[in-house]
Amino acid sequence: MSKLPSLLATDVDFERTGFQTGTLRLPWSHDRSAYGHVPIPLAVLNAGAGTGPTVLLTGGNHGDEYEGPVALMKLLQRLPSMTIRGRLIVIPALNFPAFINGTRTSPIDRGNLNRLFPGARNGQPTEMIAHYVETELLPRADIVIDLHAGGASFEHAPTLLASPPADDERRALYFDLVRAFGAPNTMIMDLLGEDRTFAAAAERHGKLFLCGEFGGHAGCDAANLAIVESGLHRVMYRLGIVPEDHPAPPGDTRFLRVDGARHYVYSPLAGVFEPAFALGDCVREGQIAGRLFDPHEPWQAPREIRFRADATVMCMRTFARVEPGDCIALLAADTRAD
Repeated sequence: MSKLPSLLATDVDFERTGFQTGTLRLPWSHDRSAYGHVPIPLAVLNAGAGTGPTVLLTGGNHGDEYEGPVALMKLLQRLPSMTIRGRLIVIPALNFPAFINGTRTSPIDRGNLNRLFPGARNGQPTEMIAHYVETELLPRADIVIDLHAGGASFEHAPTLLASPPADDERRALYFDLVRAFGAPNTMIMDLLGEDRTFAAAAERHGKLFLCGEFGGHAGCDAANLAIVESGLHRVMYRLGIVPEDHPAPPGDTRFLRVDGARHYVYSPLAGVFEPAFALGDCVREGQIAGRLFDPHEPWQAPREIRFRADATVMCMRTFARVEPGDCIALLAADTRAD
């Protein structure tokens, strides 16, 4: 990663006390605009140095996931009248080109921001966003909360994705924040070695990182939006940023763990998939997950796909049309919070 400063610039002064709005200017020279840039909106509310932690709040890492961006846009409406300790940096749509386009990846370069960290100073636009986050935003933050949903291709049970730190003191605070957020589910992810994510970048910088998946179908579900809004408020209260608490969640979070490749269900072939399960189902190893039909030979018997573990379905594909390697479902099994 280049040691030169990011090519992104901003008219926001992160150190200035008070409330500011502005943009990150992402350079983009193209046929219609030789000296153009993409303005990425952000806001900062800063109570002053030494008053409390800095929390970075982001949504729109993928552009077809809406509960997070809507929750953060609603928070932006309240920021000017809020009294806080510490500093809030709020970016409702981090991959703004993808968000405006309503797609998982950027229409500029097809970049999936959450698979491009640490990014590249002189790279494609999405790589440049990742580089700015890695070099400018993460060093400023103490806690990072990145809000996701399943997007167009997935429906995800409302779930906080946990990346607990190893040392005992920070781990205890981390699980305090997890319980304060109060999502119905908290899942310890296994991304099968994937280390290009925002979570991996935060871990490299030693930051506490919370992520969450709250819905899907590229919609904005009212119940999931309420979980996000109340969860954010409770976390800010637990950190001492806001003075007022929020009503406790209706129940304790359920802790689950993704256990390697056996908790992923993939399509082995192209075709049309008929699911034999629903989101939230408890399934058994060997149980039929669904049937895969070949549209080119519809007279052939469908291929049966089976689960490889006893677990709960936390995420399922919304698109019936599949290609080899498409993820059909993600499972997780109950675990303890330690």
